[in-house]
Amino acid sequence: MTANPIRFGVVGCAEIARKVARAISLAPNATLYAIASRSVEKVQKFAATNGLAESVKVYGSYDQLLDDPGVDAVYLPLPTSVHVQWAVLAARKKKHVLLEKPTALDVAELDQILEACQSNGVQFMDGTMWLHNPRTANMKQLLFDKVNRSVGRVNFIHSTSTMAATPEFLESNIRVKPDLDSLGALGDLGWYSISASLWAKNNQLPTTVAALPGVTRNAAGVILSCSATLHWDQPHQTLAIIHCSFLAHTSMDLFIGGSNGSLYVKDLAIPYQETCASFDFTFGAKFVDLHIGWNVEPEKVDVATGLPQETLMVQEFARLVESIRDSLSGPCAKWPQISRNTQLVVDAVKKSIDLGCKPVSL
Repeated sequence: MTANPIRFGVVGCAEIARKVARAISLAPNATLYAIASRSVEKVQKFAATNGLAESVKVYGSYDQLLDDPGVDAVYLPLPTSVHVQWAVLAARKKKHVLLEKPTALDVAELDQILEACQSNGVQFMDGTMWLHNPRTANMKQLLFDKVNRSVGRVNFIHSTSTMAATPEFLESNIRVKPDLDSLGALGDLGWYSISASLWAKNNQLPTTVAALPGVTRNAAGVILSCSATLHWDQPHQTLAIIHCSFLAHTSMDLFIGGSNGSLYVKDLAIPYQETCASFDFTFGAKFVDLHIGWNVEPEKVDVATGLPQETLMVQEFARLVESIRDSLSGPCAKWPQISRNTQLVVDAVKKSIDLGCKPVSL
């Protein structure tokens, strides 16, 4: 651990908080300083269950943690409906904000959060962990760098993010409750597919977005399954198809097809293993004579991760906070823009669904 690590406060004891608390403990430039819940009993149980050090402060209210001057940054794994309330308050109290995705119910709420972070000089980042995996940087080189072998001009993207939710999940999980996470599968799982599609286009917004027929909602109107197309006209035409669902077997696929080659990832958001990740790269594929086979087979590329991707996310966030703390730079604008573009496309898919699957321009 560095001599002066960034001190994190975790606001909320959601299941994902267990994973990120561990990530904070593994990051060399961060330390878990405090954790809060809406009751002392709940946060004490969380601390005991997860073996947190006795030095970690526990608070029975979110306000108490945000008022602690020892907290440099906060991680917020709260229901989406209250993100704007607590993220804005955290920023106003000069806490850097690592916010679980989806970032907000719509871009208007996210803009309130981003404005609060900007005006108070604090860093914002959302909790999309796969973006920090070394595999992602490796794939990016094959997409965007001027190398001998590359995907070339991206023409087609296909991404799925699905899970077979249990009956208990579909009945009581916050992600199916309209007053807590009204975006449902679109906000939760769809965020991955949308962010992956934008990433493949170097974070360029599509021209139009259109939901596809066959949307499934629960009795309360929350989206349980949906699909959509994303279209780019410039600098060349690209089509992306995304599908997200709480009703299908687990999948986290990403396929990117270009003029020279293709990339295929089977475990995008959560790699099969913590210590390494892989993807298939195919370059210059053609059918052989008589079309009885191919001239090449996909090349499996293995990438060692070193630290878990969630730890690398915390490490990068803490590095940005350190730079601000030490007056070396201001907040990095890259991560807020990635979040905002993803939220804009989530909003557009939701609007298209509400309009009966009509196209929505961006």
